Amino acid sequence: MANHFRTDRVGMEIKREVNEILQKKVRDPRVQGVTITDVQMLGDLSVAKVYYSIMSDLASDNQKAQTGLEKATGTIKRELGRKLALYKIPDLVFEKDQSIEYGNKIDQLLRALDNKD
Repeated sequence: MANHFRTDRVGMEIKREVNEILQKKVRDPRVQGVTITDVQMLGDLSVAKVYYSIMSDLASDNQKAQTGLEKATGTIKRELGRKLALYKIPDLVFEKDQSIEYGNKIDQLLRALDNKD
């Protein structure tokens, strides 16, 4: 049970730091406008699945952001190593957060039902 709290705490810390690193250290224009929405850690803290969102709905922008994040992984890990007191910095896996689009779709469906009445 205590390990679960540690993974959550480390995940929250990584989320906060990665957002800051993307804003201040990464100069790649492909990652401008990217926001980290969640970080899920494996139990042994070896891998962090980092969920991100981007303001654009274009598929090409999503692909560019994914590529930019993958290219910036080394820089992000190096900066995390300087800021976090962990024995080993976890491997970062970036994945687009689909929950925002899903929430928007549900909202549109509810509005459509409301307009029918």
